[in-house]
Amino acid sequence: MDEEVVGRVVPLRGLARRDRADQVVADMLEGWRRQQLARNLSFTTIDSRAQLVNRFLRHCNEMPWRWTVAHVDEFFGDLRAEHHLGRSTIRAYQNALRLFCDYLTDPRYDWDRVCERAFGTHPSQVVHEWNSVGHHQDNEQDPRKRAFTREELQAFFDRADDEVARIRRLGRKGWLPAFRDAVLFKVAYGWGLRRNEVRHLQTVDFSRNPHAREFGRFGQLQVRYGKAHAGSAPKRRGVLTVRSWSAETVEQWIRHGLPLLGGGLDLFPTERGTLVSEAALGARFRRYRDELELAAGLDMHSFRRSYVTHLLEDGVDPMFVQHQVGHEHASTTALYSCVSSDYRTRTLRHALDTCLNEALATAPRGRAGQD
Repeated sequence: MDEEVVGRVVPLRGLARRDRADQVVADMLEGWRRQQLARNLSFTTIDSRAQLVNRFLRHCNEMPWRWTVAHVDEFFGDLRAEHHLGRSTIRAYQNALRLFCDYLTDPRYDWDRVCERAFGTHPSQVVHEWNSVGHHQDNEQDPRKRAFTREELQAFFDRADDEVARIRRLGRKGWLPAFRDAVLFKVAYGWGLRRNEVRHLQTVDFSRNPHAREFGRFGQLQVRYGKAHAGSAPKRRGVLTVRSWSAETVEQWIRHGLPLLGGGLDLFPTERGTLVSEAALGARFRRYRDELELAAGLDMHSFRRSYVTHLLEDGVDPMFVQHQVGHEHASTTALYSCVSSDYRTRTLRHALDTCLNEALATAPRGRAGQD
């Protein structure tokens, strides 16, 4: 066979057929990785997609130029039937496999010519609209996911504070991480933050709001690690402080907790000086939730849902809430709202009373002396 050096394909002369196939697959994955790097996608996204492709390779035991739609159906059928993966996870996996096939079948990368010469066939797209999960509505989140009620939220924060006191009474070292996480949970709710946003906060991200001096130096918060669009840098936004207790909570942590962890710029470091991990936060959250026997649909993101819901229930303008949480569209903010039936009842009563009062005010008055 003639030697091939196309793009990032290494010379194949002298390699056994199986070794040639393994080498070509390795070059395909490396080429795809570089393509995604050129698009400025995150390393975690690139790595997770590569892991999915390798998992598919092991499952079907066929090289990419011999993949068929039957392999796809069998693979994802297994993930649903045996592993019970959710709709959004399946869709993400299918999208990764589709993108890899798009790369292989793009004539600009010459993989069709390489495979034809080396193996007598070529890659094809095997993930289509008719054998993959469709995206037919805006809100496809798990119906169990919801906001905290105010009573549940208070119980959760009380449990987090009790854990700090309990560990300190026992004279153990773990009280400081428990204190840190208790404050972090309150900050996530107090400013409506995502888990990754609150993890990356620094003390310098807080500043004064000249129109709300009662919050002191914690009048507004600059979020620097907001959720990014694909291939874009993290999205920044400013969040105004709306609750006095949230500013007091942060000030207490900066004065009495953070100095014991080194007192650096990071607001929530570990004892080793690194950022607290998402896994550690998730584990502590689930422990408190389960001990309180709260619903399994409550997760770290429920703090953000609760922030939106409670502000709307308190009568805050929806446009203000939308800007606070950094949503481009009001419809996105609406997905986070889990307003209570009591709030809807009060809203209806207010609307009915308003209509009735307006009708009475405009009704013609009878003649003097008549009812």
